Amino acid sequence: MFEGYPKGSITFLNQLSKNNNRQWFNDNKERYEQNVRLPSLTFIETIGPELKRQISECFTAIPKKVGGSLMRVYRDTRFSKDKTPYKTNVGIQFRHEMGKDVHAPGFYLHIERGNCFFGAGIWRPESKTLNKIREFLVDNPNAWKKLRDDKKFASNWELRGSSLIRPPKGFSGEHELIVDLKRKDFIAIMNFDHKEIYASSFVKYAIRHYKQSSALMAYLCMALELDY
Repeated sequence: MFEGYPKGSITFLNQLSKNNNRQWFNDNKERYEQNVRLPSLTFIETIGPELKRQISECFTAIPKKVGGSLMRVYRDTRFSKDKTPYKTNVGIQFRHEMGKDVHAPGFYLHIERGNCFFGAGIWRPESKTLNKIREFLVDNPNAWKKLRDDKKFASNWELRGSSLIRPPKGFSGEHELIVDLKRKDFIAIMNFDHKEIYASSFVKYAIRHYKQSSALMAYLCMALELDY
């Protein structure tokens, strides 16, 4: 069972950000295993049944070193000017069972000193998927406004992501939801203090806040004709 991340987890990530090279990482790989990867896998294994029991059975929590919910520490530098080889944060995604990659609807956890947050929604969906969500907003504006403006959700979560400058093709610039229709990402973020990850109750803490974003996820799944 998950007992909290070790205090050395954030320390390791901070040091990696200052020594982002293969030699340093290889020399400190055992620290990465003990402070980052193993506790992350235990967190995933522990939270999985709670996600299904308390939120939805449609989201996967796969505690595998490769190909599971834990994102790789290795950066894809092929198309980036930044050639540093390693990510300096922990990224975990509990994606919808019908999703194939990070662009699927899902719940997310990001761990980094000074920038820890939960995420929920869908990030950079392909144009066909994005258009389905926009059309669903036009057809179901009241349900969207209700979840977006819910006091508990709005007090902790913030809709973020990239947006178009102009209205998307086929949608009126005068529509009451034009700000939301311009979105290229339908994601919500909730920041929290990194000290929360050290507690054995962090799984309960995560579930409690993921629940606040459940209406958003249900809405997006309905828009994409996915079970929730």
